[in-house]
Amino acid sequence: MKKLDTQSPDFQAKLKALLAFETAQNPEIDRIVADICADVQKRGDAALIEYTNRFDGTSAQTIDDLILTQDDLQSAFERLPENIQTALKTAARRVESYHKHQKMESWTYEDEDGTLLGQQITPLDRVGIYVPGGKAAYPSSVIMNAMPAHVAGVKEIIMVVPTPKGERNDIVLAAAFVAGVTKVFTVGGAQAVAALAYGTESVPQVDKITGPGNAFVAAAKRRVFGVVGIDMVAGPSEILVIADGTTPADWVAMDLFSQAEHDEIAQAILIGTSQAYLDEVQTAMNRLIETMPRRAIIEASLGNRGAMILAKDLDEACEIANYISPEHLELSVENPQAWAKKIRHAGAIFMGRYTSESLGDYCAGPNHVLPTSRTARFSSPLGTYDFQKRSSLIQVSEQGAQKLGKTASVLAHGESLTAHARAAEFRLKD
Repeated sequence: MKKLDTQSPDFQAKLKALLAFETAQNPEIDRIVADICADVQKRGDAALIEYTNRFDGTSAQTIDDLILTQDDLQSAFERLPENIQTALKTAARRVESYHKHQKMESWTYEDEDGTLLGQQITPLDRVGIYVPGGKAAYPSSVIMNAMPAHVAGVKEIIMVVPTPKGERNDIVLAAAFVAGVTKVFTVGGAQAVAALAYGTESVPQVDKITGPGNAFVAAAKRRVFGVVGIDMVAGPSEILVIADGTTPADWVAMDLFSQAEHDEIAQAILIGTSQAYLDEVQTAMNRLIETMPRRAIIEASLGNRGAMILAKDLDEACEIANYISPEHLELSVENPQAWAKKIRHAGAIFMGRYTSESLGDYCAGPNHVLPTSRTARFSSPLGTYDFQKRSSLIQVSEQGAQKLGKTASVLAHGESLTAHARAAEFRLKD
């Protein structure tokens, strides 16, 4: 891992270089995705079947071969060992409980002249969630995307999940059953995103698409945004740990590994206030790496984008954290709630030495779909509010129209919009 010291004159330049990540769109991927989206929009189910057979090595003859029923999902759940069933239900229950606290409610009030103003909250009608499939098993992604939609009151939750060579993952399908998914299509890639966005003869058009995917899925989500809503276009996974030296070094080392094992471009950063402690964590990492099945990925990630930063104190560490604006921030310090108040930018804040980031990934309750690549400066985790929308309510009284009409008339004439002005003036008594 790279070693940085805040007292070095070139620290800011090195930190900026460390955080730099090429987010420019790949023109070739964009071209391929544009063609796929246009074809699915034009030919519907036929194109969806063709691309699924080509890219996933399946042999679907009709769209029915790519649809799973509620009975299929329930059967997948029942095939699982009891401990996995229990874990899925526990995670879903905790995620549901947390997201119920986020649910927005409608409200109204009347001003002094009897005009009613307010906000009406309604759920989206139908959403689509994208979930990786095949040998990759991400039941947590199913729960984190479907459960807040369910809590928000979304009536239809359509899941798309690729099944390379027809390989269906029972734990992913079981998670869909537990999380209340309405219907599942075993399709993936840009073609699945296009089908959800535009609709086909069999795949209903959704209002919003959420969930992670590869570069082709990300490009497709960018392309269809505006036709439908999307959650975000996420970058590589990130963890930043601020440690005061009181947490066992092995714990911190494994927390860094937990994000580095995602892929070679994931980012793991440790900020400490003691060089001796940073050295202790490095020693622990050197020992523990021998036990990691994904050792090559972890080493590549830490070598490419990982770093240990020596800060003069925790105040400075928090300011660095605010600049980095990480997806996951662990405050592995004494009195973490006090230090959390100094954090302005982070997707999720994990407070205290017993709060490993991995608990948030699976079962703590808050959503694990989080802003990456410094976007936590202006965006938030996925939540119930992403599946609700707000409509303004305005009911002007006769008395209110006399006052507001005159104000609107003046402003409308100022903008040379005569019809706007007269529409207000017609309601004036004098």
